[in-house]
Amino acid sequence: MAEENRDNYSYTSKDIQVLEGLEAVRKRPGMYIATTSSKGLHHLVWEIVDNAIDEALAGYCDRIVIKILKGDVIEVTDNGRGMPVGIHEKTGISTVETIFTVLHAGGKFGGGAYKVSGGLHGVGASVVNALSEWLEVEVKIGGKKYFCRFANGGHVEQKLKQVGECSEHEHGTTVRFKADPLIFDETTVYDYNIIHDRIRELAFLNPFLVIDLYDERGDEVKKVTFEYEGGISEYVSFLNKDKKVLFEDPIYVKGNEGDIVCEVALQYNDGYNSNVYSFCNNVNTGEGGTHEEGFRNSLTRVINNYAKANNMLKKDEDVLTGDDVREGITAIISVRHPDPQYEGQTKTKLGNSEVRRIMSSIFSEQFERYLMENPDVAKIIVNKGITASKARIAAKKARETVRSKNGLEFSSMPDKLTDCSGRDPELNEIYIVEGDSAGGSAKEGRDPKHQAILPLRGKILNVEKARLHQILDNNEIKSMITAFGTGIGENFDISKLRYHKIVIMTDADVDGAHIRILLLTFFYRFFKEIIEGGYVYVAQPPLYRVQRGNSIRYAYTDNQLEEIKKEFGDRVSLQRYKGLGEMDPSQLWETTMNPNNRTLLQVNIDSAMEADKYFSMLMGDEVEPRKNYIMENAQFVRNLDIV
Repeated sequence: MAEENRDNYSYTSKDIQVLEGLEAVRKRPGMYIATTSSKGLHHLVWEIVDNAIDEALAGYCDRIVIKILKGDVIEVTDNGRGMPVGIHEKTGISTVETIFTVLHAGGKFGGGAYKVSGGLHGVGASVVNALSEWLEVEVKIGGKKYFCRFANGGHVEQKLKQVGECSEHEHGTTVRFKADPLIFDETTVYDYNIIHDRIRELAFLNPFLVIDLYDERGDEVKKVTFEYEGGISEYVSFLNKDKKVLFEDPIYVKGNEGDIVCEVALQYNDGYNSNVYSFCNNVNTGEGGTHEEGFRNSLTRVINNYAKANNMLKKDEDVLTGDDVREGITAIISVRHPDPQYEGQTKTKLGNSEVRRIMSSIFSEQFERYLMENPDVAKIIVNKGITASKARIAAKKARETVRSKNGLEFSSMPDKLTDCSGRDPELNEIYIVEGDSAGGSAKEGRDPKHQAILPLRGKILNVEKARLHQILDNNEIKSMITAFGTGIGENFDISKLRYHKIVIMTDADVDGAHIRILLLTFFYRFFKEIIEGGYVYVAQPPLYRVQRGNSIRYAYTDNQLEEIKKEFGDRVSLQRYKGLGEMDPSQLWETTMNPNNRTLLQVNIDSAMEADKYFSMLMGDEVEPRKNYIMENAQFVRNLDIV
């Protein structure tokens, strides 16, 4: 290396740092909780709750109480055995203090404390302590109460000591902590809905457990109790609540080989989408893994065998594919494993090869027996797959037709697309714009090097109620598929995405909101990887233009409008933008498209199950759930007089 490229830093023994105790966690929190954003903040809650769940899995706890206290303090109480309070022989301090101050200290390394655990590394409690402003632990065990407190990055502020007595029947652990704002500088405010949905999920997965959730931050305390004796079967029914199911009760399968326990619940609805969710030791394995592979393979095999044995598939060459037999399915797969191996750091894909065989064996045997004993349901399932197979063949023909007629293989772009000149997808953006009028303003006001404009005519097809071959007949959808460059269905390839920002830009009215929902439904059902990759955004155009003299301000909400009017006084000129087409190109650029000024909302999928539930409810055929949701959540505002 040339001398001019060398830095001036020394590299000697004294430059090698050794971070002791929890110092490493505070120095590099992303290594332990991935991010210090809101997602990382909530991860602290999961770590402490998971420890309580592990007590339940071990058979010593049947109730957990979770509280969000004022000041965004989290408190988790379980009625398990209570953390050990004796002096630990290796550390020379109490075991409670050891658990919260020593990395990789826990009962999950084969010592006999936990046969099955969601945690693997024994770092959860100590990491939460390290990243908290303060943390307190109360233990009830052996008729005595103990207390200790940590502060300033996990340092012991009050050593564990007995603080009272309790009944011999009282036992368990309470952990109370406040996240450190120096670490979580984005936010330390917990989202009740995120915690609510995860706790509900845990309650479905653990039918022997009652979980209470309190939110005490407001004027009125919110309290909900989760108790689902039906377990994952009840979970499937819950997910299908707003859908038309094809048979009443979910099919349930459970079995074990040694300490490995597998259970599956499934039910079909009249929709076209497959929703298969898998878990290992309560961990949501979003990328699937061997347990999901075993289920999918055996589901396809058993349904084909039954269909052929009962002459429902006439020709030997007729075979239902995995996609065919999963159309309209809602399934929950749950595995308990004493030694789970995950691919990657995120625990989202199970890698134990033996689980594939065990799941396949258990599910095949019991599902095959179910079909034999329930021929009416079996006929419904097979016919659903046969119908899906016919639609798949029709869709394949439609794709071939679209390719030949419309250039779906991207040899040509849609006529209505005004493309950008740049060729770097990471820098390029495409604005999906409502109508030709707004499209004209956007074309004139854009940055032609990096911003492409695709105007849509009217509302696109509601894909929640259509099959792929019908969707491919829609001109607006064909234009988007062609412009994006990824293909669709089995030909989808995200590496070919031509724009790394797909921006939905619609009017700020009811029609604009409806178009946004239709587009997001299309993306969720057919381009979910694009959403998961963080490529989909929603533009935020202003609602008002406020002018006094030569001063011009834009208001994006009614509250902002009131603030500007207070600042400017009463003598203002006020324009309410009823649509994007009312802005001239310079205004649209300045307020909505200029990267230096604009506000874009990134679309993400925090919970695929919750997203699917709402898309099905809002865009599906069942009217009553949609009506109830709108009545419960609609906000009615007075009309503002526009001067």
